[in-house]
Amino acid sequence: MARYLVLWEVDLTKVPLDRKERAAGWAALMNMVRQDREKGLIKDWGEFLGGNKGYAIDEGSELDVMKAIQQYVPFVKFEVHQVASESQVNEMIKAISG
Repeated sequence: MARYLVLWEVDLTKVPLDRKERAAGWAALMNMVRQDREKGLIKDWGEFLGGNKGYAIDEGSELDVMKAIQQYVPFVKFEVHQVASESQVNEMIKAISG
């Protein structure tokens, strides 16, 4: 299965000014994160201190990741990078070494 570094950022233009409404929105987003963790898609998740940005480590197919990300749109923007494991990099080194 492929692994992805997913950098996320909440779109602040979509965040309510009212604290209670904002809390309800965050709770809904965190519920979706919990569901994605329970499904096994999200392996690690964190928020950078200070608020509206963070990361996730996802594992699955491209389609799995694309479908999961769409549930957060338009409230969250994403930058996604597929990553290679240590063993995959070592295989590449072995292959190019001859």
